[in-house]
Amino acid sequence: MKSFDAVDLIIAKRSQQELTKEAIDWLIQNYTAGKVADEQMSAMAMAILLNGMNRREIKDLTLAMIASGETLNFESLGVATADKHSTGGVGDKITLPLAPLVAVFGVAVPQLSGRGLGHTGGTLDKLESIPGWRANLSNDEMKKQLEEVGAVICAAGSGLAPADKKLYALRDVTGTVEAIPLIASSIMSKKIAEGTGSLVLDVKVGSGAFMKELSKARELAEVLVQLGKDAGVKTSALLTDMSTPLGLKVGNALEVEESVEVLAGGGPADVVEITIALATEMLTLAGKPDADVAAALKDGRAMDKWRAMISAQGGDPDAKLPVAKESQTVTASSNGVITKLDALSVGLASWRLGAGRARKEDPIQFGAGVTLHAQLGDTVKVGDPLRDNRECL
Repeated sequence: MKSFDAVDLIIAKRSQQELTKEAIDWLIQNYTAGKVADEQMSAMAMAILLNGMNRREIKDLTLAMIASGETLNFESLGVATADKHSTGGVGDKITLPLAPLVAVFGVAVPQLSGRGLGHTGGTLDKLESIPGWRANLSNDEMKKQLEEVGAVICAAGSGLAPADKKLYALRDVTGTVEAIPLIASSIMSKKIAEGTGSLVLDVKVGSGAFMKELSKARELAEVLVQLGKDAGVKTSALLTDMSTPLGLKVGNALEVEESVEVLAGGGPADVVEITIALATEMLTLAGKPDADVAAALKDGRAMDKWRAMISAQGGDPDAKLPVAKESQTVTASSNGVITKLDALSVGLASWRLGAGRARKEDPIQFGAGVTLHAQLGDTVKVGDPLRDNRECL
């Protein structure tokens, strides 16, 4: 492989130049090996955020990240596989009820998930609030669980797209989360490497999403879908609103609670609606367009699958979840109607209460977060509760 200098590549991208395939391959290979420092990759990530990459560069970056590690293949399962990925939002706990719901219909769900980025919560952080549950599985454990349960939510193994694992954590603490090339290559390197046969992308748009503008969300969706199709993965995308929080609970253990409500046939209407829409799309791509997903939520089949999935990873589905030590209720100061409920503000509040990280090595406070008592359009009177701020001191 031709040798490059990291500083020269940073300057090139800073100067709005294209990076060749060889340069991208060298950069990712040497970053993975520790020969390109975090400080240098941080500078490159910022240059990419500011100046972008063309479609060819994004494809080459994705392929380089896939090539940084191993790939999985689930064809031996003998059933269709489907996965979903959300670009992240406030209160977005959809993966938790979605994976077991889809698995009810005989489609295997190998869901590789991540941790919190910025003001958005991470699926693994949420599930780790369940006592005993473990995120790190070997490839053999993952395959065994798919065979026996039909669904698994876990961290990408150290051998799967290791370049992304390093860069993912770096983006969170360097203000480069929103870069479309980095979002696209991060998502698709893991999803293509994991070997899923079909993939549905939930691209969030609005104040609480990384894509604030519809045009940017569409651009990201188009890039993601094309990357998937180029790799032979059946891929589609849904654009969903994230201008207000999803559901009523924001924070790790709080969102597990709300997910269980959905699996029990209840839960907030917006969470149920998106769960059903994404499950239907996943099952359609997997060849089962007539599955009655709403019925599986109502009759307990999805809940049974959830319990089996959590238990298989060492978790206790009946265990008491962490609770914040301090809770402050904010009440309405006047009579009126809720005309704005900004997702970003709620997400940042939850993050500052301890539900997120300021540094990649920071611990998560599982019981921290925000519980909403009023939603957009609700009428409130003086003294009515609006939200609870839950803090773990």
